Order: sequence, then C-alpha cells, then structure tokens
Amino acid sequence: MTFMKRYYITYPLFVFFLLALSGCGYNTLQTTDEQVKAAWAEVLNQYQRRADLVPNLVNVVKGYAAHEQDVLTQVTEARAKVGAIQATPELVNDEEAFKKFIAAQGQMTSALSRLIAVAENYPQLKADGLFRDLQAQLEGTENRITVARNRYIGSIKEYNVTVRTFPSNLTAMVFGYKVKPSFTVENEQAISVPPKVDFGAPAISPNPAPVTSMPPTTALPPPVVQPEPAKP
Repeated sequence: MTFMKRYYITYPLFVFFLLALSGCGYNTLQTTDEQVKAAWAEVLNQYQRRADLVPNLVNVVKGYAAHEQDVLTQVTEARAKVGAIQATPELVNDEEAFKKFIAAQGQMTSALSRLIAVAENYPQLKADGLFRDLQAQLEGTENRITVARNRYIGSIKEYNVTVRTFPSNLTAMVFGYKVKPSFTVENEQAISVPPKVDFGAPAISPNPAPVTSMPPTTALPPPVVQPEPAKP
C-alpha cells in the first residue's frame, strides 16, 4: 500500500476520532481539570499566607502573655502539622491525603481563634500597633481563604459532574479521570444530630408583654348657665 493510500485511509479515521472525543466530553474534562488545578493553587496560596503570619503573631502575644503557654503551644504545633503535609496539586487526587490536609487546617483555624480570644484579656496587647496590624492581616487572609475555598468548590462541582455524567463518564474512564474530593462542613458529625425539642414547653411565652392601657378620658367641666336678666 502506497503512502497516499495509507494517508487517505488513516486521515478520516483520525478526524473521526477527534470529533468523537470532542463529542464525548474530552475537551470539557480538560477544561474543568485545569480550572480545578488553578482553584486549588489559590487555596494553597492563601493557606500559606496565613501560615507565614503565625510566627510573628505568636511572638507578639508571647511578649505580653508569656504565661498563656498552652494556647501558644497549640498554635505552634498546629502550624507544624500543616507544614508537615506536602501540599501539591496532586493532593486533590488523593482523598485520604486531602482529608488530612483539611483537618490540619481546621486545627490551625481553631488554634488561631483561641489565640485571638486570649488577646481580649490583655488591653496592652490589643493596643500594640504590630498586633493590630497582624490581626488585620489575619482577618483579611481568612476572608481570602473563604473566597478561594468557594471557588474551588464550584470548580470541583463542575468537574465531578462531567466525570460522572454520560457520555463524558466513558471518556473519563478511558483516560483515567476520577472524581475529586471537595470541602465539607467542618463539624459534620455535630450537625447530623437532630436538635432536641421540649414538647412539654408551653407554646406561648409564660411572661407575655403587659398590655398598655389607654389613659383615662378627662371629664369635661359642666356648662356655665347665665342667669336671665330680671324683667322690669
């Protein structure tokens, strides 16, 4: 078979193969996967920004509240756990590693909250200019973390829908694309417990607000009767 004959046979098959991939969601998988990587990189960037603030924040608090050793140790250990986990773009492909990373970040959030709460007991610490600046940076970083997490959740949702729906799920299986983990509610076990309702409690408040009475109407004075003039 000559080269030209092979060309006329293979080229249409190649074009058909490309069209088939496009119609089966291959391009969508590529696009959504890249969006996930970008969103995850932003999450890691903001978490790293927060971790960089911790040493300076701990040192400032230590200068005014050195005896608050338990809280200072908790923050330091939480930062060490976060740093021990290798946060890479491939982390989102390992559900167990992803959960460990998010759990470590949750511990960091709790430890920092306790550290900021300690500062409320030390007016001089609250008045320190460096502490106020670090606290403002921490609050801004927490806000950026929330935004980055929300963007990641949105990109993961779009990607996972593509991986799980037909016919793109067939393309995903062929090329090894799998569902990726996402953020969940941090206190998931607590919210799964139904609230306790006291059915014996009265439906109406036992101490209703008093009804304001209308002020009494002021009585009008009797009319004055003029005496008739005497007749001559």
